[in-house]
Amino acid sequence: MALAKAVQDSLASSSMIRKMFEEGLQLKKQHGADKVFDFSLGNPDIDPPKEFHDVFVKFAQEDEKGSHGYMPNAGYMNVREALAKKVCREQNVNIDGCCIIMAAGAAGGLNTVFKAVCNPGDEVIVTKPFFVEYRAYAANHQVKLVEVEAKEDFDLDLSAIGAALNEKTAAVLINSPNNPTGKVYDASSLAALASLLEERGKKGRTVYLVSDEPYREIAYNVEVPPFLCCYKESIVVSSYSKNLSLPGERIGYIAVNPEISGREDILNGLIYCARVLGFVNAPALMQRIVAQLTEARVDVGIYERRRDAFMKVLDAAGIKYAVPQGAFYLFCQVPPKKSGATATDAEFVEHLKKYLILGVPGTGFGKSGWLRFAYCIDEKIISASGDAFKKAMADW
Repeated sequence: MALAKAVQDSLASSSMIRKMFEEGLQLKKQHGADKVFDFSLGNPDIDPPKEFHDVFVKFAQEDEKGSHGYMPNAGYMNVREALAKKVCREQNVNIDGCCIIMAAGAAGGLNTVFKAVCNPGDEVIVTKPFFVEYRAYAANHQVKLVEVEAKEDFDLDLSAIGAALNEKTAAVLINSPNNPTGKVYDASSLAALASLLEERGKKGRTVYLVSDEPYREIAYNVEVPPFLCCYKESIVVSSYSKNLSLPGERIGYIAVNPEISGREDILNGLIYCARVLGFVNAPALMQRIVAQLTEARVDVGIYERRRDAFMKVLDAAGIKYAVPQGAFYLFCQVPPKKSGATATDAEFVEHLKKYLILGVPGTGFGKSGWLRFAYCIDEKIISASGDAFKKAMADW
């Protein structure tokens, strides 16, 4: 029996992030883990904060009868209320637990939102570069991802977004701090985008503004402005994969602006979609744990020190990059060859592999001529990569 054609096509263009990660594992077996500089996967290596371990042990020891059973598909109400207070502080909106829906990570949350607000054939606008899996999430629901250019500094280009809006546009998707650039959209950019969508809504179809925010709490001396308060037709999707270093636990949430049009229908639709997509509900134990940790996060200073160390390495090698304001990635330009010839991002990534340096081509993120390095690895490895980068550039 043949594999579905859609899946065959998807496998042919499967995530370069995972491909490079798998290659990294093989290289580490051949050369030793300390000899390979693997900057491919955004997999947090910092342990969760101590508070997580304390709460985890507490709930594991209590293990009350029924604590592992089904709960309402939207999640435990006491958990949703606890997260609503957190969202109130972050988003400057008066929101209650009814507008919070627990999700199986941000990936589960985004798939749920697309299923709930998009019809087959609809379009979702995203600014390049963007997280590679957005294409798959849209395709899951027969939605077209419309990719528009950003400004030179990777800020939102409202002209490009405005030009892409049409009667098929169901939503605009943003991600700040951004993966892969680390860009944080400021309050004025968000306000201008909200104004653009409000005007569009007056002429016809409501366009939802969806913000993917797993990196909100990983920012370097810059404010990540509130989002939900900018535009009533807005939805936030977030997770605890990054700020608590819990990517494997698949716990996140969807927060809906309490003033959204057709609020009850939207909320009921999101809950229904989460169930029928097979997520059913977010993990029970993790729900109870994160409700106790609304003030906790990993030490962002560690990521900032790694960022600074990595920028020094790249500066010394002569590789240009966008200075990240948040998240834990460096998005770098492919340098011209010594001969003056240009090269593709895939060619430069293959060249770096000769020196056991692993990055991800920017083409996968919608931005050719660039590549992404993830610096959620030990600072010693980052610093030790300096010689390899210099040798790679000398031979480029």
